[in-house]
Amino acid sequence: MKFLLFKTVTFFSKLILVLLLSTFYSGFSQILTSSNLPIVIITTNLDPNTNENREITDDYRIFANLKIIKHPDGTTNYFSDINTPQYLNYDGKINIEIRGSFSQLLPKKQYGFSTLLEDNSNNNISLLDMPKENDWILNSLAFDPSLIRDYLSYNLSRQMGNYATRAAYCEVIINNEYKGLYLLQEKIKADSNRVDILKMTITDNVMPNITGGYIIKADKTTGGDPVAWNMPSYSGQTDFIYDSPKPEEITTQQKVYIKGQFFSLASSSNSNNSSFSDGYPSFIDVPSFIDFMISNELASNVDGYKFSTYFHKDRNGKLRAGPIWDFNLTYGNDLFDWGYDRSKTDVWQFSNGDNEGSKFWTDLFNNPTYKCYLSKRWNQLLQAGQPLNDSSLVQFIDSAVSQIKDVIVRENQKWETIPNHALEIQQLKTFLELRISWITKNLGSFSSCNSFNAPALVINKINYHPLESNDFPESNDLEFIEIKNTGLTTINLTGYYFKELGLTYVFPANSTILANQSAFLASNSSVFKAKYGITAFGQFTRNLSNSTQKLVLVDAFGNAIDSVEYSDILPWPDADGNGSYLQLINTNLDNSLPTSWVASNDETLTNFDFLKKDEVSIYPNPTSQIVNIHSKKGIEKVEVFDVLGSLIFSSNKKSDSISIDFSSYSKGIYFVTVFNELGITTEKIVKF
Repeated sequence: MKFLLFKTVTFFSKLILVLLLSTFYSGFSQILTSSNLPIVIITTNLDPNTNENREITDDYRIFANLKIIKHPDGTTNYFSDINTPQYLNYDGKINIEIRGSFSQLLPKKQYGFSTLLEDNSNNNISLLDMPKENDWILNSLAFDPSLIRDYLSYNLSRQMGNYATRAAYCEVIINNEYKGLYLLQEKIKADSNRVDILKMTITDNVMPNITGGYIIKADKTTGGDPVAWNMPSYSGQTDFIYDSPKPEEITTQQKVYIKGQFFSLASSSNSNNSSFSDGYPSFIDVPSFIDFMISNELASNVDGYKFSTYFHKDRNGKLRAGPIWDFNLTYGNDLFDWGYDRSKTDVWQFSNGDNEGSKFWTDLFNNPTYKCYLSKRWNQLLQAGQPLNDSSLVQFIDSAVSQIKDVIVRENQKWETIPNHALEIQQLKTFLELRISWITKNLGSFSSCNSFNAPALVINKINYHPLESNDFPESNDLEFIEIKNTGLTTINLTGYYFKELGLTYVFPANSTILANQSAFLASNSSVFKAKYGITAFGQFTRNLSNSTQKLVLVDAFGNAIDSVEYSDILPWPDADGNGSYLQLINTNLDNSLPTSWVASNDETLTNFDFLKKDEVSIYPNPTSQIVNIHSKKGIEKVEVFDVLGSLIFSSNKKSDSISIDFSSYSKGIYFVTVFNELGITTEKIVKF
C-alpha cells in the first residue's frame, strides 16, 4: 500500500525501479530500498587517474555530492526518489573528511563535511529542519551498542535549557556502499543558532572587544591543534585547545586574556571565594557549570571534564561551561575490549582518579554554596514533567528507540556491533535508575539555598526594534531596556546579569537602584542620551532581536529575578519598527503575559512613570459604581485595564476631572492609568 502514495508511478514499475537501485546502493549483504529515516547518499568526485570515486581520508577534504532523501510529510523514504526534487532535502556540493580520534580505529568511520555552492564558497542551508549553517557532522555512534547515548544526552541538555548540538537519525550510503545508522548533527561553532557568541577578529585586542567571544575546549591533541595551555588536575593534568578563534588566528593578547579567565577560576574556586564581587560567581555563569556537571554526572561520562569539554565566553559576558559533547562512553558503557570499565553508578567522574579534568571542577563541588545550588538544580530536574524525571526519561528513550528499531537489523548485519539491542536499552534504563538514586543521596541537602526572596526589580520597558529616522539612521543604536525598582529600599545590583546569550550585560559591583527609580540599559549610551536626554545606567553588548527574545535577569547564582520573552506577533502589542516600544501597563501585573503590555511612543522616559501621589486623586477605592479622578495639572488621557491587562476603557477628554462608571464591570481588581503633562500614574482599584 505504501506505493500508492506515488500516483505517477505504478506499483510494479516502482518495485522494479527500487530493485534496480538496490543493486547500486548496497554494501555486503545489505540492500536498502526504503527507510523511515532520512537517507543520506554521498558520492565523491572521480579520481582522474583511476576514474574511480575518491576515498575519504583524514588528511584533507575532498569534494563530493550529497543527496538527502526525506519526505516532508514524514512518510517512508525510498531510494527511487533519488532524483525527485520534492523529496530531496538537499542535493548539492560538499567537501568531506574523516573526523574523530580514537573512533578512527573502527571500520565504521565518522565524517565532517561542509555544504558548498558551486564556486566552493559556504552554502548556509537547513538540513533536516536544523537551522541554516554550512558545517555538519555524521556521527557514527562509535562504541555505543545502544545507538542512543549521544542522542539522549544532547536532547536532555536542550530540555534543560542549554544549547546542545541538534541531531537527526539517518541511514548513510557512500559511493554505493551502505554504511549504516548515523546521526546527522551540528558542529559546535560560534553562530547565532548554535553557540550564540560574537566572532572575534585579529583586531579585537583591547577592552571590551578582547573579552569575547571565545570557544575553548579541554581535549586530546590528536586533531593536530597545538596545546594552548594546560592546568593541573588532582590526578594528572588537562590540556586546553583554542577552538574559536582558531589556533592560527588567535592573537597574543587574546591568548593572554582567555587563559587568565581560566586561571582566575582556578584561583577563586581553590580559595573557596564565592563573593559576588570578586569570587568565581563574578565571572563564571554558575548555572551553566552546574548543568554541565549534571549532564556529565548523570551519564557518568568517563571522558567528561578532561576530553571533549567545551567552554565559551561572549563579549563582556561570563565564562560558561558547554556545550556538552561526545557522550558515547556513558551510562555504564566503556571501552570494554580495551580493558576499561569506568562508567559506574557510584562514582563522581570529576574526582575518580582518572580523566578528572582541571582542579576547579572538584574545588567548585567542594564549595558549600556551589554544591547547595547543584543539589537544588538536580532535585528540580527530577520533578514530574522535568527532563530527568524517571517517567520522562523512559518515555524519551522509548521514543528514540522507536525511531531506529527498523534499522537495527541492517546496522548489525553490516557491522556486527549490537549483540542484543533490547538488553542494551534495558541495562541503560537500569543504570539511570541506580545512578539517579546514588547522586540524589550523595549530593545532600539544598535547604540553605532553597528559598530566594527576589528583589523588587521589574523589566518595565523594551525597545527591541526602534524606528529609523534622519537624525538616528541606525535603528539598533536606539534599543533600550528599563528595569524599575518597585520596592521601598535601595537594591544592590552586584552580581546581577542577563542569563540568556544574545544580549550581554553584567551589572558592575556595588551599583545600585534607588527605591522607585529606574535603570535604563541602552545599546548605545551616547545615542540614547542624544535621543532622550537621559544618561543610560549602562550599555549592553549585542542587540535585541527584532522578532522574539528571552530576557532573564538573575543574580550571580542564577536565581531568577525577572523574566520576559517578548514577541513581534500577536497577542503582543505592535512595537515592531513603528516608533513604539513595549511598556508594562502596571508593575503589579505579570510581565510574562503579552496582555500586560502596551505599545507606547512616549519619549519622555524620565517622566513616564509614577507621578507624585498628591498630583492626582483617584477615589473612592474600593468602589461599587463611580470612580472619580482629579488632577491639578489636568488630565490628557485615562485608561482602565482588567487584571489580565486588557484595555476596557479609554478616554482622551482633556479636563481637570473625570468620572468613570464601574457599575457594569465584574467584581475584581482593575488598574486606572492617568496621563498628564507631568507623566503617568497607575492605581489599583477594587470593584465590589
